[in-house]
Amino acid sequence: MNYTYRPRGVCSSRIEFDLEEGKLHNIRFRGGCDGNLKAIGKLLEGADATFAIEKLKGNDCGGRGTSCADQLTRAIEQAMAEQAG
Repeated sequence: MNYTYRPRGVCSSRIEFDLEEGKLHNIRFRGGCDGNLKAIGKLLEGADATFAIEKLKGNDCGGRGTSCADQLTRAIEQAMAEQAG
């Protein structure tokens, strides 16, 4: 299933991804640090959603208290809750 998330407190304005059987696919960020965010998408392609949360949750960018990677974990958690729901 495809999910779209509007992150807060970061440069990225939208995160999109697919979550199928607990695995992440097609992670895309709009805005933000293009190369770094594309790399995150490539590294997490096919990864278990809980693995991504464990590795990236709480990551901070410049003292903001969050980051695009952290916002991705929030999006994944929300998507997982919707699927369980």
